[in-house]
Amino acid sequence: MIVSLTNANINTVEESKKPVVIDVFATWCGPCMEMKPIFEATAAEHSDKYMFAELNVDEARELAIKYGVTSVPAFIFIKDGKVKGKKIGYMPAEDLMEAIHEYCD
Repeated sequence: MIVSLTNANINTVEESKKPVVIDVFATWCGPCMEMKPIFEATAAEHSDKYMFAELNVDEARELAIKYGVTSVPAFIFIKDGKVKGKKIGYMPAEDLMEAIHEYCD
């Protein structure tokens, strides 16, 4: 399951016992829409070990600013309530998993 982040539920990320992977996107962004099925498939396969969340920059701009997002698509990796890393741009599923292992394991 992928959690859609808002100001009202951001605490779910900050209090998560699992490492968190956030997909920061915009609906008007072509590469973001290309990443959507990759992110969804990764979440479906690995949600037992990681929490997956998405953040629409147009609907939660202040959260994007809070996390220092300057470009989309962006991926934020959080472990123990702290940002451990960020990646910008489209990436194949293998690269996404490599980043998850690098920052969340």
